[in-house]
Amino acid sequence: MNVQKSFMDHEQGTLYIVPTPIGNLEDMTFRAVHTLKEVDMIGAEDTRNSRKLLNHFEISTTLVSYHEHNKHTKGPELIERLRAGENIAIVSDAGMPGISDPGTDLVQRAVEADVPVVVLPGANAALPALAGSGLPTEGFYFHGFLPRKKKDRAAVLEQLQSIQATLIFYESPHRLKEMLSHVHEVLGDRKASLVRELTKRYEEYVRGDLGELVDWSHTEQVRGEFCVVIEGADDVEPADGQWWASLSVVDHVEHYIENDGMRNKEAIKQTALDRKLPKREVYQAYHVEEK
Repeated sequence: MNVQKSFMDHEQGTLYIVPTPIGNLEDMTFRAVHTLKEVDMIGAEDTRNSRKLLNHFEISTTLVSYHEHNKHTKGPELIERLRAGENIAIVSDAGMPGISDPGTDLVQRAVEADVPVVVLPGANAALPALAGSGLPTEGFYFHGFLPRKKKDRAAVLEQLQSIQATLIFYESPHRLKEMLSHVHEVLGDRKASLVRELTKRYEEYVRGDLGELVDWSHTEQVRGEFCVVIEGADDVEPADGQWWASLSVVDHVEHYIENDGMRNKEAIKQTALDRKLPKREVYQAYHVEEK
């Protein structure tokens, strides 16, 4: 068991997780500026972007590169510095380090090494997107980026399709059309919200059904980083006690084909009836798996 108490004197240094603005520099907190000025070193996902931020707030602390491609070599080095008594802050290009970001790996290393970790509150994209979506906020599931490959993405979406909490994803502009179309195919026509350019001059919310948002993405010029917020699943009766409860949709279909001699079309129809799912969702899940 690992117990860390705040405001204790430590012979070791402290790892500070410092959020940075996702667009509007006025979202930088006083505490974040003070912390970045006081630490011995700052690890940054992209030193060029972070240097602009530091220059704006007149922060002269030493800046080093820490990102996805060097975390396995740079991480142990930073941990040794922390254990030697140095205080280090980690920043990402924008928002909270460790959320869809290599900072997670460094926090894990620090925890394993009993190095104190202090996380500052601050800017992030997911919660503002959720709060402004118009969708339920009492329960939500943040996933971040979906896999690039369609087969891998289908497997993830199949796991998420029964979650009743509001779903939150990140997506880049050049992948948004494909992502929305695939989500619509698997999850059906749920209510959703797109938000782009959060906190910036051209911040925009686009709300509607997924089908409408798919059409929007094919007619509008897609620019900026996106948060995609999607309505959770409707209330469904629990599958406890059903013979197929432990099977995936694909295995469910194949059971009927292999054991009952059904044709693909019949097996897909029966699986959809069993699970009370749209036949199209079952068809899509099964045929994506076949590819």
